[in-house]
Amino acid sequence: MPEFTKEKIAEIATALGAKKVTEDSESFRIRVGAEDSDERMSLVIYPQTLLGKKRGALVVAYTHGAHLQLHNCSAYVISDELGEVTFVTENDGQLSGLVVERSGFCSLYATLNRELITGDFTQLGVEAMLSGVALSLAESVIDDDASADSSD
Repeated sequence: MPEFTKEKIAEIATALGAKKVTEDSESFRIRVGAEDSDERMSLVIYPQTLLGKKRGALVVAYTHGAHLQLHNCSAYVISDELGEVTFVTENDGQLSGLVVERSGFCSLYATLNRELITGDFTQLGVEAMLSGVALSLAESVIDDDASADSSD
């Protein structure tokens, strides 16, 4: 389970260029993107919330045109260089990931076969290559239940 402490949330917010983080008893809300832009979004992280009969981490992206959720987030990787944070979950050899960018854009990739992020991208069609490349950054934090988070 990833560690979403105040310090880690501050690192996430910094990588995303967020000016403000608000906290309540159950979540952290991070405003991402320029306030005067349609690309701005709210990223809400629930470190431990009830997801059915068990508790887990929930990451929610509220954008101008979408509401995306990643349940049971098991790891994340912060890339200051790329200005993005990739949140991932793995279940039975399949990965799902939510990539949040400093600009306020985000992408959701669901139920990828794990070998897509470790294989030869040149052997894939463009449509499958994009998802493999996007989530390959998270390979270091999901390998063999490695550490819960990482920074570039």
